Amino acid sequence: MPYLKTIDDCNIYYELAGQGAGKPTITFINGTLQTTVNWKPVVKAMAANFKMVMYDGRGQGASDLGDKPLSMDLHASDLKQLLAELNIQQTAVVGISHGARIALALAANAPDLISRMVLCSISTRATFRAKMIVRSWYEILQRHSLDAMVWAALPHVFGRTFLRENEKHLERIVKTIVRRNHTESLRVHLAALQNYPPLRNVLGNLPFLSLLLTGEDDPLVTREGAEETASICGGRHMELEGIGHSIPAEAPRRFIRLIGDFLSDG
Repeated sequence: MPYLKTIDDCNIYYELAGQGAGKPTITFINGTLQTTVNWKPVVKAMAANFKMVMYDGRGQGASDLGDKPLSMDLHASDLKQLLAELNIQQTAVVGISHGARIALALAANAPDLISRMVLCSISTRATFRAKMIVRSWYEILQRHSLDAMVWAALPHVFGRTFLRENEKHLERIVKTIVRRNHTESLRVHLAALQNYPPLRNVLGNLPFLSLLLTGEDDPLVTREGAEETASICGGRHMELEGIGHSIPAEAPRRFIRLIGDFLSDG
């Protein structure tokens, strides 16, 4: 299993796919509760046309949590070091939710590394409801179990249509998410997430093309906030009807088509 050893001796797990000369590169950045496994259907479908990088951020999946306090700057620094380690001079970046914030932090720190950007499930200002949802996950994890926290998160991270269609599989989905996460690392991650500065305070115009995708049935993101994000970044916003927070999982074919067209359009 390949790992990047960061400057503070933290092991960051990564995977490569679609290798071959002359292909443009895409780097995928996980959301909360996700690992590199979540990108596998997307990567498989796009491997013929792109080189791809997937990695688990600090405290996710097979990566170490490390000793430093989690921050957007630290996550961006890890990603920047990983790209340097892989000798990637420029890459398209696709990030979802927490991963979208990391993408924007990298853009603020090293914009020349990015060719284009796809941001999923993110908006300028978290509503009070969204803040309470994240706080509830943290409190459940503090008082109960990772299993209980994941069950509580399901109706927030997946849309109603996906939940209905996968009702018989929810037990398996929960067990899979629990197996891929670690209680203490997730607790630290959620605590840090609650203290990040408002996204509106760190946004700016991006010097490359960007696409923002959100789901119409996402309780964590508002249409107004998503449109404002796209406007500030100088990008385009698309809202997917009947889709929740986990766009690549809920609408994989449409997601693959949308980002493939966007990243291939000269």
